[in-house]
Amino acid sequence: MTSSGIPLTDAGRLSGYVHRTLVIEVAALVAAVALVLGFALSSRHPQVSTVTSLPTNANAIVVLDLSASISSDTFSRIGNTLAQLANGRDRYGLIVFSDEAYEALPPGTPAADLRPFVRYFVLPTQTTPGFQPSFPTNPWTTTFTAGTKISAGMALARQVALAGVRRPVVVLISDLDDDPGDVPRLAAVLAQYRADGIPTRVVGLNPTPADQALFAKLLGPNAPIVQASLPNGTPAVRSSTGFPWVLIVLGIAVAGVLAVHQAWGPALSWREQS
Repeated sequence: MTSSGIPLTDAGRLSGYVHRTLVIEVAALVAAVALVLGFALSSRHPQVSTVTSLPTNANAIVVLDLSASISSDTFSRIGNTLAQLANGRDRYGLIVFSDEAYEALPPGTPAADLRPFVRYFVLPTQTTPGFQPSFPTNPWTTTFTAGTKISAGMALARQVALAGVRRPVVVLISDLDDDPGDVPRLAAVLAQYRADGIPTRVVGLNPTPADQALFAKLLGPNAPIVQASLPNGTPAVRSSTGFPWVLIVLGIAVAGVLAVHQAWGPALSWREQS
C-alpha cells in the first residue's frame, strides 16, 4: 500500500502544531457546548422585570398598605402584585401598615416567602350558585386595619433600610389615600429619604388623581408612580424571558473562529521522508 502525505525530513517538529490545533478545536467544542447549555438554562429561568425599575442589585423593601381604605377591588390588585413578586427570584423585605407599621419579613427574604400572603387577597373560586365568594379573613382585619398613616410604613422602612441594608430601595404599594393629618409627617419622612439617598418607587392601587398628584409632588420626578392592575389585566409586575443576545453573539463568534480556522488551515497530512 502506498503511503499518502507530504514527505518531510523534519516532520517531527510539526507535532507541536498538531497538539496546538487539537487544543483549539477541543476548546471551541467545549465553548459551543457551554453556549448551548447556557441558552437552555436561560430559557428555563426567566428574568423577572417589574414596571417599577429597580437599581441593579438593589435590596427592595416592600411597604404594603392594609388600611381600612383598601377596597375589595384593590385587594385583587394587591394579590396580583404579590403573586408576581413571589414567582420571581429576587429577595424582599416586607412592611405592612395601617395607622401603625410592623416588619413582616426582613430584608433579603426569598421572594417565595411572599406567597403565603397572597391567599388573603385572592377571591376563592365560586363552586355553587348564589352569593359571590368573599376574600378570606386576613390576620389584620380586626386587630390591625384602621386608619391610614403612610408615614408610619415609610418611616419604619427607612429605619430598616438604614440598619445595614446594602443598596436599599423602598417600594410603596398603596392607594395613596392618606389621612390628611398625616400629610405633614409624610412630607417630612419623604424629605429624609431624599437626604439619605434612598430610592423610592410607588405601585398605586387605583389611587384618585388628587392623591396621585400629591405623591408626585412629594416624591419628585425621580420616584415614578405606576399602577397595579387586576389579575385579568396587564400585570403590575410581569415576568418575561429576555432574549439571550450575549449567548447568540458568542455562538456566532465561536462559529466564525472555527470557520476561519478551517478555511485558513485545511487539514494536511505528512510523513517522515524515507
